[in-house]
Amino acid sequence: MSGKPLAQAEVELTIPFHDVDMLEIAWHGHYCRYFEIARCALLDSIGYGYVSMRASGFVWPIIDLQLRFVRPARFGQRIRVSAQLVEYEYRMRIKYLVSDSETGTPLVKGHSIQVAVDAQSGQMCYASPAVFLQRLGIQSDD
Repeated sequence: MSGKPLAQAEVELTIPFHDVDMLEIAWHGHYCRYFEIARCALLDSIGYGYVSMRASGFVWPIIDLQLRFVRPARFGQRIRVSAQLVEYEYRMRIKYLVSDSETGTPLVKGHSIQVAVDAQSGQMCYASPAVFLQRLGIQSDD
């Protein structure tokens, strides 16, 4: 799937002191948390946040996470984290961009892939559940 994302969200954050190393550079592992904050905003924007997921009978574990570091974020820097849902049929693929809020300079790019799993049986679904497609405004065959 390419073209316009089905859903997107942006959040702004300030790099806190507890996220940086001796050089006042954000530790690379914290970007996963920044991605998660943007992902939650995106899922909430379509009415399918984690509470709604669980209530629908599905969980969506991350099976792949990629990050590409372009420039470091530093203590006190204001950043913008955008999340875009770019695949939905068989899995949820979300692209991320972390950039400087003031200049728009890219800092980190990445994506995550999540698959639907039936919460009761633990079985992975080979297509996105109808409830997820409905939240996206897409008709399903079910």
